[in-house]
Amino acid sequence: MANLSLTKVPIPEQDPNIRNKNFDEVALGYTEEMAKEEATRCLNCKNRPCVSGCPVNVRIPDFIAQVAAGNFEEAYKIITSTNCLPAVCGRVCTQETQCESKCVRGMKGESVGIGRLERFVADYHMAHVSEPAPAIEKNGHKVAVIGSGPSGLTCAGDLARLGYEVTIFEAFHKAGGVLVYGIPEFRLPKAIVQKEVDNLEALGVEVRTNFVIGKTMTIDELFEEGYEAVFIGSGAGLPSFMGIEGESLIGVYSANEYLTRVNLMKAYLDNYDTPIRKSTAVAVVGGGNVAMDAARTAKRLGAEHVYIVYRRSEEEMPARAEEVHHAKEEGIEFMCLNNPTRILGSDSGEVRAIEVISMELGEPDASGRRRPVAIPGSEHEIEVDTVIMSIGTSPNPLIRSTTEGLDANSRGCLVADETMATSRPGVYAGGDAVTGAATVILAMGAGKTAAVSIDKYIKEKNNG
Repeated sequence: MANLSLTKVPIPEQDPNIRNKNFDEVALGYTEEMAKEEATRCLNCKNRPCVSGCPVNVRIPDFIAQVAAGNFEEAYKIITSTNCLPAVCGRVCTQETQCESKCVRGMKGESVGIGRLERFVADYHMAHVSEPAPAIEKNGHKVAVIGSGPSGLTCAGDLARLGYEVTIFEAFHKAGGVLVYGIPEFRLPKAIVQKEVDNLEALGVEVRTNFVIGKTMTIDELFEEGYEAVFIGSGAGLPSFMGIEGESLIGVYSANEYLTRVNLMKAYLDNYDTPIRKSTAVAVVGGGNVAMDAARTAKRLGAEHVYIVYRRSEEEMPARAEEVHHAKEEGIEFMCLNNPTRILGSDSGEVRAIEVISMELGEPDASGRRRPVAIPGSEHEIEVDTVIMSIGTSPNPLIRSTTEGLDANSRGCLVADETMATSRPGVYAGGDAVTGAATVILAMGAGKTAAVSIDKYIKEKNNG
């Protein structure tokens, strides 16, 4: 019988005043009973608007129907027929602006908790099912994938299932890309990412870490090694700064560096000797998900005061509403309509304060959001000992600078068409390397599209 409740089944969470002192996962996940109850809220619409909102086209009503019936493993098979990273997507995908935004139940009340159900199904499978990887006949063709983030993992997985010999080349010492260096443990446990990587390796995908394309080997050399196509999913890891006075002071980080030290290099563990500042007061500049991650991480590392400094109002923040809500619960202090003008240092060259100017909102800009305008004479200081810049990233120029015939736009992003083909024959690209910093699920969608295109390209090349 349909559950006509206007609200989602609440998901259990750690108490805010406990979780802001540890790195354990915030959301604890549904029980079987909760999952089945939430699944019965789905109306199983004939036109399936939710599927149109999913970049990897998960058959959402089909898997939810299986959850409602208690057939959790069948639900897992349905999800993974199009999505190779369900445990990841169930945790960090922006469902509220994608599949859930299309849900008919959202017209009168809350949408179905599609993300929560996807997470439940993936976690259930990991906890209860251990099965050997299916035997896949190899087709004798080799493909290189640069980067082991969501787009690279997706492309590699889809190609491996088609029989290709796939090698992933990862610059860091651990596979996972932004999933391991950028997203904190309390949002996405690293064991979950490693399990997904293990699943790909079981399909025959080779992962080569500490391998920097453009330094260790170039794309031209990959072709010389017998790879017939290359997918670039190297992300957008080059941080942006404001260019204001004081950004070179001790105690100023990019969010990328800060989160990498904590997440990938495990600075939050006492038995790891990873250098990181033990802060008392932290200003995080920016209003996106990465800013929320950095702020919440700083709080967990012991900072008494953590401020989000954002030049627009809270309504204009690009961060997920859930992340803003969690940050507030954990004691993060929001200073909206403020913009940094300079960072002030002590005699020893360390951060002592950040100067900001008050802003007001003017007319909408190209993004559709009201443009922030400085209020003259409103400068004031916030005493902090750490500043974390989270104002965006762009692709590292190393690959394009060492590869001839690879076009990029003015922002340094690779140019790719709707098939993910670049200007260089046999080279495809997707994810943040093409779009700039975006979402995990959009990167995965690009990886899927590229896999289809690479398969077609190699077949046509060898049959032509």
